[in-house]
Amino acid sequence: MAREICLRQLAVRPRTRAELAKVLARREISEEVIAEVLDRYDEVGIIDDAAFARAWVTSRHQGRGLARRALANELRRRGVDAEVATEALETLDEDEEAATARTLVDRKLRTATGTPDQVFRRLVGMLARKGYPAGVAIRAVKDALGARDAEAAEFADQIDADAMADQENDNLS
Repeated sequence: MAREICLRQLAVRPRTRAELAKVLARREISEEVIAEVLDRYDEVGIIDDAAFARAWVTSRHQGRGLARRALANELRRRGVDAEVATEALETLDEDEEAATARTLVDRKLRTATGTPDQVFRRLVGMLARKGYPAGVAIRAVKDALGARDAEAAEFADQIDADAMADQENDNLS
């Protein structure tokens, strides 16, 4: 029965070992049977948390534009070991993360309304919710605003991204 439950779960989408263990425990399967089934599935490669984490990072970064911090939280909630998650997250480099942040800002900026200050705050907030560090978010928005129009460029010139990021980091401490 435990094998069938796992296979049905895996038919819907890839799952981590912890997710499958949780489903089986909810179905009142004994811990010994859970361990036996999941160990066997590990051996034959049906479940592979490292492959799951790598695929999750790639998919969620490209699809939703999530940054490393947000991806780390998602992997943790799915029961992926911290070391495995760290290895998967290392596939994203800082330049790629900054480029994705800029792409997200450019896309949102096309339909943004309000004063440059309002737009700046909204866009930095959007990136923060996606897990981007303050410095990356502020720089991406500042650069995008600088390229938008004269009023936005004038506002962007007044922004000291490094000082704002340092202040934000101090506030978090």
